[in-house]
Amino acid sequence: MAINEAAVRLEGVNKAFGSFVALKSIDLTIEPGELVCFLGPSGCGKTTLLRIIAGLEQQTSGRIFQNGSDVSHAQPAARDYGIVFQSYALFPNLTIAQNVGYGLVNRRKGRIELTARVNELLTLVGLPDSGAKYPSQMSGGQQQRVALARALATAPSLLLLDEPLSALDAKVRERLRGEIRQLQRRLRVTTIMVTHDQEEALSMADRVVVMNDGVIEQVGTASEVYERAATPFVADFLGKVNVLKATALGGGQYRVGNVDLTLPVNGNAAGDAVRIYLRPEDRHVEGDLASLPNRLRGRITRIDYLGTFCLVELRSEALGQPLLISYSLNQLHDLHVREGGEVEIALRVDRVRVFDDLSSQRASA
Repeated sequence: MAINEAAVRLEGVNKAFGSFVALKSIDLTIEPGELVCFLGPSGCGKTTLLRIIAGLEQQTSGRIFQNGSDVSHAQPAARDYGIVFQSYALFPNLTIAQNVGYGLVNRRKGRIELTARVNELLTLVGLPDSGAKYPSQMSGGQQQRVALARALATAPSLLLLDEPLSALDAKVRERLRGEIRQLQRRLRVTTIMVTHDQEEALSMADRVVVMNDGVIEQVGTASEVYERAATPFVADFLGKVNVLKATALGGGQYRVGNVDLTLPVNGNAAGDAVRIYLRPEDRHVEGDLASLPNRLRGRITRIDYLGTFCLVELRSEALGQPLLISYSLNQLHDLHVREGGEVEIALRVDRVRVFDDLSSQRASA
């Protein structure tokens, strides 16, 4: 691989299934050693894109490069990758050692060399004494580790993970995603993972590729896509968010109901219909609020208890729209927050996003 050559580069990749267009003009560069997550709702095209990279689907048009080589029409066996599927796809009639070493047999490795490599991989994934067992004797999490070891057996330059943790329960999933991330960093293997789990993508990826309706909406680090969403879809898809209908007044002033908010955004002309995207945690709820701008007072109409924090629905007559605000569990108790009670908050707007209200534009067209 040439110096500074991308591990994977996609140029104008399109995919159509008859009249249905699954992918539209996908351009993406993935650097060596990166872990990149394709994140999006069901049907957004993320798995189709992974399968095209693997050669398991043929793109309608566009080019795919791996380590500088054009693999646009190469067969899967001619592409240098290992893959782990959601279903594990282990051979039930083979032992764990035979499953892991399956890809090495065709490479005519000697028995001693093959056994050493299998033992090395099983130790790497935390299953050093499991070689003689069969898949049916392993838990779901252990089977996924075996599938990962098998994918790494040939030391590929690219690892593809197709929703590898979605079939596991929450505790196992949380533990395994940490283990996979540590292993990926240790081996420095370029990795592409498909997931619909936001927490998984944000906690594991160097960069997140947020997809919707066959296009890439945004590519960025976890903090970039969460805190600085590039489109309304990204702002709405990632986490909880308040979407407030507003009118721009100019000069960074926006009117929501009967409330004027001062926002660090000044790209809208007076009279523009906009939507303000504000996350529940972007607020001040304690301390000296009197000195802060964008204060609101309202009545609590609902509390959703979520363990370490709670989501509180706040209704303010002046605002005219309900607002979700998050409180830590300690704040909930210390500030005596309860349903039916009144609270004062100040909106923290440094991460606010403002987008044109397209529905208003369509209605007036």
